[in-house]
This record gives sequence, C-alpha cells and structure tokens, in this order.
Amino acid sequence: MGLPFTRDGKGDPVQRSDGQNLATSSDEYLVGRVAQGDAQAFRVLTDRHLDRTVTLARRVLGGAAEAEDVAQEAFLRLWQHAERFRPAEARFSTWFYRITVNLCLDRRRRPVHDTLENVPEPVDPSLDAVALVERSELGRLVARAVDDLPERQRAAISLCYDAGLSNAEAAAAMEVSVGALETLLVRARRALRATLAPLAPSDAQDGRRSRTGGPR
Repeated sequence: MGLPFTRDGKGDPVQRSDGQNLATSSDEYLVGRVAQGDAQAFRVLTDRHLDRTVTLARRVLGGAAEAEDVAQEAFLRLWQHAERFRPAEARFSTWFYRITVNLCLDRRRRPVHDTLENVPEPVDPSLDAVALVERSELGRLVARAVDDLPERQRAAISLCYDAGLSNAEAAAAMEVSVGALETLLVRARRALRATLAPLAPSDAQDGRRSRTGGPR
C-alpha cells in the first residue's frame, strides 16, 4: 500500500458523509479510520503530528540530517499498521512517538555520519546586530549541549518538552518506568546546567560569587 502523503501535499479535511468532521476528530478516531484505509484521516493526523515528530527525531538523532527520513518512516508504519493501535492501552501520541523513538535508536546503531548544522531560528528584526549574533550563538550552544547528551536522555527531554508528553506518557513511549524516565530527565538537566553555566550573564555570575563570599 502506498503512502498517501508528501511533505508539501496536504489533503483537505472535509465533512464526511457520516457527518464526522475529521479536522476536529480525536487522534484515536482518526487512527481507527486510517486502519480502514482512510487517506483523509491519515493526512489530518500527519498535519497534527509531523512537526513534533521531526523535532523529536532531530533531538534523538542529534541532528537534522536524517530526522525527516525517520518521520516519513514513522508515518509509513502508521499507514501500514494502524490496526495495531490499541486505544485502551495508550494514547495515540504515546504509541506513535514510541515508534519514532525506536526508529531513531535503530538508526543510531548504524555507522555514524556527520550531521547537518541546525537551521537557525527566524531573525527578529527588532534586535540589533550584536543581540542577533549573541542569540544565534546561544541557540547553537544550547542545541549542541542537547545533542551531546546520551541518546536516551535526548529522547526523554524531547518527549517531555518538544512533544509535550507527561512523564508517564514519555515513559510509556520509551518503554521504561516513570522512575527511570525521571532519572533520565534529572541527569539530562544536570548535564545541561553544567555545560551551559558558563553562558550565564556575567552580572548573574558576579551576584552568585558575592552571595557565596567569593571574589568580585
């Protein structure tokens, strides 16, 4: 069965003959329709979850080079195996992001290639040139710090912050206990703080030194 989706070719969600508006339907209803071969329902799910899926894949893989390929593969599996989803066992997002994380981890076990540079954020015209340079550099440093985390810590961070899952949902997506997920988050935050601490404004650092009695 072919994949009824292209990056630039969105379908038009319409009112179905049964009166169901796909655009406002739940993910769980839509995946049930996909299991019956409904391409319009598939496109609605794609529109809802593509950006977060690509972001999640980029985080886990440590770069953008293969993120869209993983997202395409995840949606292909959704189209081909939607009937495997069990709404009584998990939310759709938990089930689908588990597929995405597993695809990423599989790719990470392959020979490593250089990743593409992260695409910079859109420029805010209200910022002056110095502020733009500083923010762009800070964004790259933060992204690099996240990329340097172990892959499972990256996955935990992305599921909770990029995909917006609760700790319980993220744990289910990674097939670990909630306690194990929270341990990954604690370790990731600790590593990020250690890496990014030197980037704190000098006046904030001076204030901390003053409060601890250090030299100013």
